[in-house]
Amino acid sequence: MNAYSLKGARVFDGERLTNHKAVIVREGRIEAIVAENDIDANLPQINLDGGILAPGFIDAQVNGGGGIMLNDAPTAENMRIMAAAHRPFGTTSMLPTLITDVQEKSEQAIAAAIAVMDENAGVVGLHLEGPHIAPARKGVHLPKFMRPVSEDDVAAMVEAAKHIDALLVTMAAEQVSAAQVEKLSANGVIVCLGHTDATAEAATRLFEAGAHGVTHLFNAMSQLGSRAPGVVGAALDHPAVWGGIIADGHHIDPMSLRVAIRAKHANMGEGKLFFVTDAMSLVGSDKNSFDLHGRTVSRSIGDGLPKLTLDDGTIAGSDLDMAAAVRFGVEMLDLSLATSLAMATSYPARFLRLADRGFIRAGLRADLVHLDDELQLRRTWIAGV
Repeated sequence: MNAYSLKGARVFDGERLTNHKAVIVREGRIEAIVAENDIDANLPQINLDGGILAPGFIDAQVNGGGGIMLNDAPTAENMRIMAAAHRPFGTTSMLPTLITDVQEKSEQAIAAAIAVMDENAGVVGLHLEGPHIAPARKGVHLPKFMRPVSEDDVAAMVEAAKHIDALLVTMAAEQVSAAQVEKLSANGVIVCLGHTDATAEAATRLFEAGAHGVTHLFNAMSQLGSRAPGVVGAALDHPAVWGGIIADGHHIDPMSLRVAIRAKHANMGEGKLFFVTDAMSLVGSDKNSFDLHGRTVSRSIGDGLPKLTLDDGTIAGSDLDMAAAVRFGVEMLDLSLATSLAMATSYPARFLRLADRGFIRAGLRADLVHLDDELQLRRTWIAGV
């Protein structure tokens, strides 16, 4: 259908929930939000029979899905597989994420992202998490591949950003200069600090130079202390800084997340934290382990959401999906339903500067999700399909 109406569900438009509204879709875009009684009788109608109609979820950090990791082979086909694996959980736009590896794989990932971006497959950009990060906060990344940012790296990222809607790079303050951050940011690259042991002062200098946020706030960075605020303190204090959070109950204690969310809301009067999954290959797969650079990552099931770890207990990404993150926000973080949904939709859209999605508004893409009243996914649309 080139045009149809969606009715019978509460509508979350990216900011607030409304009742008795219908969304009109035409040629893959939102045409209007109207009262259900005002739907054109000649327009095909899809009755959703309750639940919530919301913008499609946007995930800025997806390492894998459907049984594969992007690092296995950073190809357009693997990006399609990952996006297809996350779509049943509501993700309609994602940034496939390449973790620290050899330079050749970064080049392959850039080429693949450019190739797949215009296919409406659910890939809207690329996240390069490394290799410009710090061994002191390596997490599961391999230090042998880590290195400072060179001028050739800057030139390559600036060129890539001309062809990729959202190019996100995670760097350690120890590996990049303020001048390099300024140049990257001025040319459309979204720079985040992450996997860094920097002081608050060093982090703030890079925020002032244009670094836009932090990658997985709290994890793999210097912590907030009484006399050493660290990257966490600098990120919470700076009004312009965004932060992705992994809301699975394993990466961060819910109490710490609640404190951080309140701090950013008090600081800005609006949300600056958003959900990311940091998902590994097991999302959308029935496997319980996988290989990561020659090390085994295993899934363990206990109370709450599954947990992924190396044999030594190091947390290795997540088994999280975006719908589960939204439910976690409501159930564990004291968030209103509207705020939890915004942290999966309009907030990441604003962070990634994606002006055509993240909201249900006239003229925007019809990237949509339908959730039941328990926030389980029932249906997704990408560009109206």
